[in-house]
Amino acid sequence: MTSHDRPTTDAHADTDPSAGPSPASPDPGTEGAADGRQVTEAALFEAFGGVRGMVETVAPGLLFVTIFTINKDLHLSAIAALAVSLVLAAARLIRRDTLKHAFSGVFGVAFGVVFAMMTGNAKDFYLPGMLYTLGLALAYMITTLAGVPLIGLILGPVFKENLSWRTRNPGRKKAYAKASWAWGLILLAKCAILFPLYWWADTTQLGWVLIALKIPPFLLAVYLTWVFLAKAPAPIDVFAEMEAKEKAEEEAEERRRVERETLDRVADGLGRDLVQEVVAEPQSDRPQGGRHRR
Repeated sequence: MTSHDRPTTDAHADTDPSAGPSPASPDPGTEGAADGRQVTEAALFEAFGGVRGMVETVAPGLLFVTIFTINKDLHLSAIAALAVSLVLAAARLIRRDTLKHAFSGVFGVAFGVVFAMMTGNAKDFYLPGMLYTLGLALAYMITTLAGVPLIGLILGPVFKENLSWRTRNPGRKKAYAKASWAWGLILLAKCAILFPLYWWADTTQLGWVLIALKIPPFLLAVYLTWVFLAKAPAPIDVFAEMEAKEKAEEEAEERRRVERETLDRVADGLGRDLVQEVVAEPQSDRPQGGRHRR
């Protein structure tokens, strides 16, 4: 992933007239597009866990199929897979990293271990993950048909746009729909390979094919998502809008307070001036009362 930090130059540096014309400045539109691609890359990296997330996804299943290929021991293979997933989760806890990828791996492995132990069939270790993949593929496609693409629900908070793309950013909604279709079809194709193998192949063959299909489809889906979103309009930062609205309300309230205080001071000043005028009014200007002289 590319860095968001860029070297800057002094805008007030002296220029040498003899040095000839200065090089053309970068096109702001090009820089904006590059920044948009960088933001998209960073968001996808955060949402899907990056390299470490892929390792946490692959390692337990790889260890399971490796041990089972060597000694055909279901219990040892299952315990080893569960142990490595717990170690990966513990490493994230120690580093205080995001736990969602590690815990999803732990739960997936735990369900696989329970299924395999209950049935005594080592292939059932992979069944929960396969069913999850099928359900996820259907979820991507159904939510897209419903007008709420799942990939938008996943990435909206990452881009700080939440659901603003649904009504305020139609170009971005279209990109999310394309990306969701890509994810759904890719995962569905993966299921079309794995489920026949679950019935016809042995545990070792199924395990190695499943490991081989872990990363490439995922990378393809992430790449297509990046392509669609990089060409889409920029996200609307609703968090920044909320902060700006709150700041504007605070400033308006402060202005009203200052106006009230100013009016109160003016009223007090007018009241004091009126009192002073009444007190300083000459006695002759006042109506005379009392007895008449004879």
